[in-house]
Amino acid sequence: MGSSRRTAPGACTETGRSQGMRRRGDVLERAILDAALEQLGVAGWKGLTIEGVAARAQTGKAAVYRRWASKSELVQDALRAGVPPLETQPDRGSLRADLTEFCRALRDRMYSSGGQALRAVLDECDREQAEQFHEVIIGQIIDPGKELIAELLRRGVERGDVRPEVNGDLVLDVLPAMMMYRHKTTGRDLSDKDMDELVDQVMVPLLQGQ
Repeated sequence: MGSSRRTAPGACTETGRSQGMRRRGDVLERAILDAALEQLGVAGWKGLTIEGVAARAQTGKAAVYRRWASKSELVQDALRAGVPPLETQPDRGSLRADLTEFCRALRDRMYSSGGQALRAVLDECDREQAEQFHEVIIGQIIDPGKELIAELLRRGVERGDVRPEVNGDLVLDVLPAMMMYRHKTTGRDLSDKDMDELVDQVMVPLLQGQ
């Protein structure tokens, strides 16, 4: 980085290695976590190796193993650090406006480097492997998103544009589940038009009824 000579992705030059080995503490740890997220996005869970992460971070394998005993421990911390939080939204004055803004924030999170890494883990891990990431996936990703949707619904009930009887986990799951399904089945990034149709044709009729 900063050199005019290009190297293949993941390649580690002597200069890069010496620069990496001089880094310490949080700076080196952040570089390793970023490298793990990048390799997950490129190579997936099965293709991620400690050697590949070390090369991308321009450091040695020993520096990685001193901090993480296994690939799964490294990936757990990378996901914790790399998936951006969902921020509490201001009241936009209507259910449609609140949902549209939330959809776009959730989409940005899905397509962040951390979001792409998370999808690689979910797509490739079997049930037993996925259990290792249960706390990260549920505690830091799914539950916070559901809490924000629940807040939007409470706000809508108070305004009178959400039916009071609409509640429960299934309702809270609809929006993120639909977004993931549409992305997976179409094989393309979700557009603003996709978001508008999801809000107007699914969420608003579901939450407002007749």
